[in-house]
Amino acid sequence: MDLQTTIYLVVGLSFALYIGIAIWARAGSTSEFYAAGGGVHPVTNGMATAADWMSAASFISMAGLISNMGYGGGLFLMGWTGGYVLLAMLLAPYLRKFGKFTVPQFIGDRFYSKSASTVAVVCLLTASITYIIGQMTGVGVAFSRFLGVSAETGIYVGMAIVFAYAVFGGMKGITYTQVAQYIVLILAYTVPAVFISLQLTGNALPQLGLGGTYSGSDVSLLQKLDQVVTDLGFGQYTTTTAGSTLNMFMYTLSLMIGTAGLPHVIMRFFTVPKVKDARSSAGWALVFIAILYTTAPAVAAMAKLNLHGTVNTAVAAGGNLYAPDASLRYEERPDWMKRWEKTGLLKFEDKNGDGRIQYYNDKSTNADAKAKAAEAGWKGNELTVNPDIIVLANPEIALLPNWVIALVAAGGLAAALSTAAGLLMAISAAVSHDLVKGVFAPNISEKNELLTGKISMAVAIVIAGWLGLNPPGFAAGTVALAFGIAASSLFPAIMMGIFSKKMNKEGAIVGMLAGLFVTLFYVFAHKGIFFVKGTEYVDLIGGPNSFFGITPEAFGAVGAAVNFVVAFVVDKVTKEPPVHIQAMVEAVRIPRGAKAVDGAH
Repeated sequence: MDLQTTIYLVVGLSFALYIGIAIWARAGSTSEFYAAGGGVHPVTNGMATAADWMSAASFISMAGLISNMGYGGGLFLMGWTGGYVLLAMLLAPYLRKFGKFTVPQFIGDRFYSKSASTVAVVCLLTASITYIIGQMTGVGVAFSRFLGVSAETGIYVGMAIVFAYAVFGGMKGITYTQVAQYIVLILAYTVPAVFISLQLTGNALPQLGLGGTYSGSDVSLLQKLDQVVTDLGFGQYTTTTAGSTLNMFMYTLSLMIGTAGLPHVIMRFFTVPKVKDARSSAGWALVFIAILYTTAPAVAAMAKLNLHGTVNTAVAAGGNLYAPDASLRYEERPDWMKRWEKTGLLKFEDKNGDGRIQYYNDKSTNADAKAKAAEAGWKGNELTVNPDIIVLANPEIALLPNWVIALVAAGGLAAALSTAAGLLMAISAAVSHDLVKGVFAPNISEKNELLTGKISMAVAIVIAGWLGLNPPGFAAGTVALAFGIAASSLFPAIMMGIFSKKMNKEGAIVGMLAGLFVTLFYVFAHKGIFFVKGTEYVDLIGGPNSFFGITPEAFGAVGAAVNFVVAFVVDKVTKEPPVHIQAMVEAVRIPRGAKAVDGAH
């Protein structure tokens, strides 16, 4: 069976499975639609949470970013996993004990204000819609390469699949579909990694292969990779950082607290029966997440070495990387390069007219590398490789069997669709439950609320698809920006709502708005959006990364600090919360069987 037929078969079967599960688990009540009836087993919920949380960014982009950035890319591992631990330890059990469906509902009730709930909805929609752009883009990339259709057609198909199982199944259908999607995506990620680890190191476990010896040599895999990339003018793979130490710290912190503030992940903890189950499912989710996240560094390193080895035949032999016949002739390029060229994510430009592919760092400050490149007659780097193709193309680069390549295609789509469904559920709940029922029509019937939820999700799918088809000017790095928005707006409000019984509604509302505004202003001003005079960019912030060298994607941590400071300042000059609210906060925090809460302390 040829590759394309195999891909159609595997992806088609996975889609049929998702839709079948949705029909079996369709929601019949608002409780099932928003929280799967609150009866999901902790292990099942842990697996669904892992699929919900590991988006296209985790499956498709993260290893590519690490491969491209080297050691500095580790901030994504530290930020996202650290944030999940923060969520599991500090937020999830208390939010589950509070017993509400959504984050805006918690904020509205805790801060005794419909205005607070409405502001939280605005923050949620801003973060979720920004995040979903990346998911729909990931769907388009996967479809365009593997199903032989345009990215636009791929997004339309993705919208239809999500509509089929999310609108009809609600959180109940999404939960069990995400369990299936987790199984698909984790197999799709680990199976190729095992094959490639065996090829390069002889070790079946990629995690051990990363620190193992490179096949046919007496040096480690990482030593070999460091040697190759530095010889070609790139920074040393194992030590290169992402900008300044401050920026790397702030970037990691922004991803961490952004993860803890993501509403679609938090909602998963409302689907289990008890507070104990929320803690248990958080632990299980971390186990399921760790399988992919401990594999990602190995995938990144091995893919980079394979890519350089494909383009530069002297890599495996250990010869002169700048020798005239060391690089691959373009006309002899492998089939995988031809296939990815069609997507536009891999491009070749023959700058010196020799018909060979020179893949090196032409902006290098390494004098030795520059001299060797000039001596060989190289006129600049000729191969542009989008980091997003690293995971998807890795099995093809390594010449793995067709069924493995097809499995990766299904896994990439599963990762993007599972997170898209979770985000759409959060958006739907915010609109139908928190805005319509919570603010505009408190007496709406359960039947009409359920209908409103389904309609709002359908509208959200259309908007998400449109954004995927027409991404805004700041689409690059949208996933990191979404985490920054959640970090600067929702996370501080949730933390203060749980751990500060004296925090009042005025402080929470002004804090959320301040954090959101500061973050969005820095991002938009940095990108030159909305601030245009004729055709000239009006610089309002003193140049790129002008705030101590912090990039827009890392600025969420600064926004969170602004949120906390403004909230506490406003709280000090306004009236403290009612006694019954303070008692409720203590009741949520204090374990059952502890000293009784009377509201006087």
